[in-house]
This record gives sequence, structure tokens and C-alpha cells, in this order.
Amino acid sequence: MTSDQTNAPPDAGDIERLLEIMQRLRAPVGGCPWDVAQDFATIAPYTIEEAYEVAEAIRAGDMEQLRGELGDLLFQVVFHARMAEEAGSFAFADVVAAICDKMVARHPHIFANLTIDDAAAQTKAWEVYKAEERAALAARQGRAPSVLDGVALALPALMRAVKLQSRAARVGFDWAEAAPILDKIAEESAELVAAETPERRIEEFGDLLFSVVNLARHLEIDPEEALRRANTKFERRFHAIEARFAATSRDLAAAGLDELEAEWQAVKAAEGKTTP
Repeated sequence: MTSDQTNAPPDAGDIERLLEIMQRLRAPVGGCPWDVAQDFATIAPYTIEEAYEVAEAIRAGDMEQLRGELGDLLFQVVFHARMAEEAGSFAFADVVAAICDKMVARHPHIFANLTIDDAAAQTKAWEVYKAEERAALAARQGRAPSVLDGVALALPALMRAVKLQSRAARVGFDWAEAAPILDKIAEESAELVAAETPERRIEEFGDLLFSVVNLARHLEIDPEEALRRANTKFERRFHAIEARFAATSRDLAAAGLDELEAEWQAVKAAEGKTTP
């Protein structure tokens, strides 16, 4: 593939072909029964899954995989747009027009005569514009706007907690430093221990997680990334334990907790670690 081909815009014919494929899949007669049976709610989890697979391809640095996953994600957009068109709400072309209009409006320093000095000023201008969008949406819905508007319910819980806390911090509802949050974590831990019903334990555990996320935010740590790394470390060490048992023909399932803990510590020592 030449550099000219790499930088070339997508062929409009390919987009039309994709839209036609989607239309045929959704056709009541002759279409795919599974595709025809879907609606926005049933497709939404697949859309989220495809977005995560895009992120995974990026983390892996696999451009071939990324190309395929971006195609899968694009197909999700086309799927939703097709269902909306069938309902008489909007079509794919309207989706494209809307994002084009939004990007132009959000970048007046590029598409108009407004001057923005640096990235920080652009970020501030972007947030002002988004706040105006949220206010307009609230007005259309007949309610008062909120600082917390626009934080999607479908976000992973840790990520949504960060966003909610960050929004509240914009109006001063935040700790000034990280130290008091450690006291809050201790307080929430004690309340979890004291909880006497399953429902109360769930509530207190949620409060504890929310406080831990707050600490992560103040330490400028992405809690999703931190937990992802902890998951990876656990997998690596557990696989090593499995390998140690296999090498000595021992049954992992028959081992007691003390033996497993001893193996865990041995794996940690082999990694040169002294703490979890």
C-alpha cells in the first residue's frame, strides 16, 4: 500500500455498500432473522463491547487488529442508524451531518476567525461549549441543567465515578488534598464491617469503592488502569502457580490454602517482589 493510498479518504461507494448490507440484513423479508430481531437495547451491549475491543487493539499496538475492530465499531453505528431510519427518526447521513456540525462548532479557532492561544484555552472553550449543549438538552427535556449532566450511565462504574467527582469538583465540592480521603476510606471500611444486612453491605461497599476512586483521582491515578494492571499481575502469578504444580505433577485443586499461599509467595519472590 502506498502512502497516497494510506492517506486517501474512504471511497463513498464503500460507505454506500456498507449501508446497503445493513439494509439487506434488516429486511423483514429475506433478511437475517437475528439482525431483524434486534433493537437499540439489545444492540447496545455489543456496541460497548466493540469499543472495548478497539481499546484492546490499541493497547496491544496491533494495527491490523485495530483496523478490523474499528470496522466492527463502525458497523455498530450503522446498525443503530438503520434502526432509527426504520423508525422514522434519523438516518446515517444525519449522524454524519450532526458530528460534522458539532466538530466545526467546537473548533471556531479552526473553522472561524476566533483565536485560541494554547491547548489549555482550547480545553476551557471546549468545556464551555459542552456546557451550553447540556443546558440546551436540559431545556428540551423540560428540566433544570445539572453539573452532572452528560455523564453516561453506561460507562464502567469506576470511570463514571471519576467523571462524577470531577464534575462536582468544578463547583468546589471536593477535598483540597488527598490526606483526608484516607480517613474517609477508613470510615467507610468500618461502616462496611458494621453493616448487618446484604443490602446495607452492598451500599457500604459501594461507598468504599467511591472513596477509593476519589483517592485515585487526587493521586492522578486512573483507577481503571490501576485495576487492569492488578488483574494482569494476578493472572501472571496464578499462571506461574499452575505451572509450578504441573511441573511437579501436583493437583492444584487438591491443594490447601496454606500450600497455595506458599506457592504465591514463592512466585512473588521469583519476581523479586516483596509486596503484593
